[in-house]
Amino acid sequence: MLLLTVKHVIADFVLQTSWMAHGKDQKTGWGVPLLVHCLIHLAVAMTFILIVAPRFWFVAVIDFLIHVTIDRAKGICSSTFGMTTEHPWFWTLIGVDQALHHLTGFALSIFMAANG
Repeated sequence: MLLLTVKHVIADFVLQTSWMAHGKDQKTGWGVPLLVHCLIHLAVAMTFILIVAPRFWFVAVIDFLIHVTIDRAKGICSSTFGMTTEHPWFWTLIGVDQALHHLTGFALSIFMAANG
């Protein structure tokens, strides 16, 4: 869980550029920024998992697919309702997004622990 949390901080905050963060939430042209962002998550997760528990390499792929889904859902909400930082629900949407990502890490950690 700790490694997946560190992975999330690195990929979602340290390595995510403004181009990715804003681009993935647009009505059009969101595909490439979203893919690049989620591929970074995949690369960092795969690196950590291969070091710690290589037999669970596929968990990084599952994390990638879930991350794409969560971020695209957030992007749809953002672009549909014009959720810029001034929108009253913007920070709630960010909070839900982050909670879902952390719950993903928690669930994947439980899966690996239960099957390790």
